[in-house]
Amino acid sequence: MSNRFKPKFNIRKGDTVVVVAGEDKDLSKPRKVLEVRPDEARVLVEGVNIVTRHTKPSAQNTKGGLVKKEAPIHISNVMLWDASKGAPTRVKRERKDGKLVRIAKKSGNEI
Repeated sequence: MSNRFKPKFNIRKGDTVVVVAGEDKDLSKPRKVLEVRPDEARVLVEGVNIVTRHTKPSAQNTKGGLVKKEAPIHISNVMLWDASKGAPTRVKRERKDGKLVRIAKKSGNEI
């Protein structure tokens, strides 16, 4: 993806989000973002989209076998969690003291 039209996302690594669509949809269970992949518009969320990987024995993993791990989901399927309201929220950006700040639309608090 070219840097000229690179999309900007309001979700960052370490944020608390809620899955709003898909197999792991749960609007009441906040989860942590492990990784954001802006080029693919995907996020890796803790405990979401678990896939089974068949691995061959290697030097690091002498046993091999089945390994369960998280796979990335599309960024549109998650919403930021507003801890003060206890609900998912949308985000707006404002400039404060020359810095871009994320603000939760539901409570108006800074994230």
